[in-house]
Amino acid sequence: MTTVHDLARRQFIQKSTLALAASALPAINFAQSTGPERQFSPQPGQWRTFDVTTRVDIAKPQGSTKVWLPVPSVNTDWQQSQTSNFSSNGKALLTADSEGGARMLYVEFDAGVAQPYVELTSRIQTQSRAVNWSQKQDVAEDAATLRARLAATTLLPTDGLVRQTAQQAIKGAHTDVEKAQQIYDWIVTNTYREPKTRGCGEGDIKSMLETGNLGGKCADLNALFVGLCRSVGLPARDVYGLRVAPSGFGYRELGGNSAKLQGAQHCRAEVYLKDHGWVAMDPADVAKVMRMETAEWIKSAQHPLVAPVNKALFGGWEGNWMAFNTAHDVSLPHSKGDKLGFFMYPVAETAAGRLDSYSPDSFKYQISAQEIKA
Repeated sequence: MTTVHDLARRQFIQKSTLALAASALPAINFAQSTGPERQFSPQPGQWRTFDVTTRVDIAKPQGSTKVWLPVPSVNTDWQQSQTSNFSSNGKALLTADSEGGARMLYVEFDAGVAQPYVELTSRIQTQSRAVNWSQKQDVAEDAATLRARLAATTLLPTDGLVRQTAQQAIKGAHTDVEKAQQIYDWIVTNTYREPKTRGCGEGDIKSMLETGNLGGKCADLNALFVGLCRSVGLPARDVYGLRVAPSGFGYRELGGNSAKLQGAQHCRAEVYLKDHGWVAMDPADVAKVMRMETAEWIKSAQHPLVAPVNKALFGGWEGNWMAFNTAHDVSLPHSKGDKLGFFMYPVAETAAGRLDSYSPDSFKYQISAQEIKA
C-alpha cells in the first residue's frame, strides 16, 4: 500500500527532476511571451441563451444499433435547462439513469436501417458565477443530498490513501472554507494538465494517488478535488458539461469554438460550504492555463497570466459553459456494456460493441452551439 510518505517522496523526486530540467533551459521572458496582463473576473448577472445541437450518424451499422446522448438536466441559479427537441429515423425516447438522474435521449435502430442518424437540440440559459466570500447566505440543502455527495463511488473512494492525502492537505485548516481552499491549492500545486490523456480522462483517483502519476485532464483533476473533499466531510460533486462559446476574457483554452464543439466537453466541480451553499470550483482549468495557454509550460499559479484564473476559479466560473448532469456510475438503459464513470459524451453500440466516444471522427458525431440574442 502506498503511503502519504511514499507519495510525498515521489512528488519531491518528480519536482526536483523538473527543476533540474528547467535550469538547463534558457530563461523565458514571460512578459514578452504572454503579452499584456490578463483579467479574468466572471460575475453573475447576465443570462445567455444557447441552442446546443448534437448530430450522430452511424457510418457502419451492424445489427441493432443504439445511441445515448446526454441531455441538460441541471436547473439552478446559474443554469436553466429548457426544451430539448430531436429528430431521428430510429425509435427515440427521452429517459434518465435510474440512480444518478442523468437525463438522456435513447435511440434504437433496427438492423435494417441503412443510415441511422439522430439530431438533438437543447436550449439552455447560463450565467457566470462568483461567490461573495464576505457575505454569508442563509442556505439549506436537503440532508439526503448532502449525504449522497459524501459517498464513495467506483472511481472516487473516500478512504485509505485518498483520506490520508486530504488530511495532509488540510492541516491547520479550521473552517470548511479553509479546508476547501487548501485542497484546491493542493490540486493546483501537485497535479498538472497532461495533453496526451484521451478525452477528459477517466477520473480514477485511487490509481492516480497510488502510482503518483498526478497528470490528467478535467475529469481526473477535478475528480481528485471532489474525492479529497468528500473524504474529510466536505460534500462535493463533479459537474459534467460542455464549453459552448469563447471566453470573454481572451483565454483561448477557457472557451470553445461554437461551430465545432466535439472535444469541448469539460468537467467542473462544486463543494458545499455551510455559509455559502454550493460553490463553484475548477482547479483543472488553472492547470490547463498553466500548461496550454502559451507555448511555455508555466509552473507557478502566481504567474500574472495564471493568477487571476487561479483566484476566480475558487468560487466562480464563466458562463460560456453548460452542465449536463452531476451523475457518477451511470447505467445506460438497454446497454450491454459496463456502467459509465460519468456521462458527458455521446455513446453508441452496434452488434460489434461500444464505439469510441473519444473519437468523434470515426464515431461520426458533431456538436455545435448557437447563441440566441434577445
